Amino acid sequence: HLGSVVAYFTSAKFLLYLGHALSTWGDRMWHFAVSVFLVELYGNSLLLTAVYGLVVAGSVLLLGAIIGDWVDKNSRLKVAQTSLVVQNASVILCGIILMIVFLFKTQLLTLYHGWLLTVCYILVITIANIANLASTATAITIQRDWIVVVAGEDRSKLADMNATIRRIDQLTNILAPMAVGQIMTFGSPMIGCGFISGWNLMSMCVEYLLLWKVYQKTPSLALKSAKVEESELKQLNVKKESDTKPAEGVQLIVEKDVTGFEPQQEKEVGCSARIAEPFITFRDGWVAYYNQPVFLAGMGLAFLYMTVLGFDCITTGYAYTQGLSGSVLSLLMGASAVTGIMGTVAFTWLRRKCGLIRTGLISGVAQLACLVLCAISVFMPGSPLDLTVSPFADISARLFESEPLPTIASPEDKPEMFFATGMPSLLNGSTIPANSDPEMSPEPVPLISVSLLFAGVIAARVGLWSFDLTVTQLLQENVVESERGIINGVQNSMNYLLDLLHFIMVILAPNPEAFGLLVLISVSFVAMGHVMYFRFAQKSLGKQLFVCCTPDPKTVSDSSPPGNTSTV
Repeated sequence: HLGSVVAYFTSAKFLLYLGHALSTWGDRMWHFAVSVFLVELYGNSLLLTAVYGLVVAGSVLLLGAIIGDWVDKNSRLKVAQTSLVVQNASVILCGIILMIVFLFKTQLLTLYHGWLLTVCYILVITIANIANLASTATAITIQRDWIVVVAGEDRSKLADMNATIRRIDQLTNILAPMAVGQIMTFGSPMIGCGFISGWNLMSMCVEYLLLWKVYQKTPSLALKSAKVEESELKQLNVKKESDTKPAEGVQLIVEKDVTGFEPQQEKEVGCSARIAEPFITFRDGWVAYYNQPVFLAGMGLAFLYMTVLGFDCITTGYAYTQGLSGSVLSLLMGASAVTGIMGTVAFTWLRRKCGLIRTGLISGVAQLACLVLCAISVFMPGSPLDLTVSPFADISARLFESEPLPTIASPEDKPEMFFATGMPSLLNGSTIPANSDPEMSPEPVPLISVSLLFAGVIAARVGLWSFDLTVTQLLQENVVESERGIINGVQNSMNYLLDLLHFIMVILAPNPEAFGLLVLISVSFVAMGHVMYFRFAQKSLGKQLFVCCTPDPKTVSDSSPPGNTSTV
């Protein structure tokens, strides 16, 4: 027993979990803290945070395919190590700049009429955006590629690993912001900056070592697109001099596959072609995504981002205006984390019993059934729904008080959103009263409506996370290895695009009286997403769609739709 325990803790699978936990913990701390820092720096205005959110969203939307293409064209270890170093170095540099600004803000305001301080703000937002893009590359290569290779041909093992990764995400979503929040509350923003910078420095070193260990323990990671990487071929060349010519021939093929260019052609590429290359990659990525057999499933997942029914600060901010206290909201957040973990358990059980595609159908029905409670809550006593109140009132003023678009890896992962109503703002579910005067507090309202709303949101997370894992594994299993990066990059872009629409929707109708309308629109988009998935399942399974059997995961899988090849 001791030997098996030691073997597990030294296995590639556990080391991958450990590296992901460290990476996600640092990510969540930074994503939570950076919006707080920007608000603190700009005199409690949300302008900088909103600018940061829009820059992040726009960058991933435009560069998602290009990042994915870079992941595909380079060796796995190089991609993972480069993105890890760039991400952590960017966060460390941001932390140092923020510490300098916090220390010398008064002096910076007077230098060059405050332009030096403005340059610091621009630097922070730019470098933080680079960190987020590197984080996107890390997520694509580790969660969509390495994990598939480590799991091997065992799809049940892949499902278990995906579920474990999501459980780590759920726990860090709650615990990491709480930890850094306590440090900033009892210390200061400057101490918070120093702590995050120090954490990322140590975490980077440990993660770098863990990546190398996983790479060593999994020889198949050195193979990409059925060809050996250059380093492996060089070793083969040293061992067998007689096979030099064939090895060199293969090596040229590998270089073309890894870098995307043949050495002879590289010299002939002109300046205009180099300028056009990112645009061609962007176009080819979206076309390849459209031609994937799992296109409708991916679109269905993206549509789930167009919702205010996540456990983010928009919904919790609305709840605060309806009379729920901060302590109750924190308990509800804990309950949402529990149901999220239940969703990951349900996914592994359902997949074994009914197969992968049917698991997505059952999860979708479960989520929609729970969201019916949210739709009903709009018309119950206590709901402030009043369509006679114009949502466009004072829109020009509200645009500068809007919530930022979050940095996300999965649905509802939105810890730094702000509720844009002039009511209290919340950070990760913690209430920060906009006005501490008791005379300004909202009058008590019936809690039936808001109770139904949160009951639906919390219960729906079981179906949501099970569905998210289903689509994640469908993408892992059905996208060819040479296109995993670019397809998942475009999927991230689609998620951001729909979340951007949700962001605009809240800006246009930020008052609580219109929140009920936003709830109904959100339920409609979730329903459309599941209709798309149903169409995908219907195409894939045909007449066997509603035949729930118990497939042997090692020999039978319903997750390989016909025509599993890319046309691009």
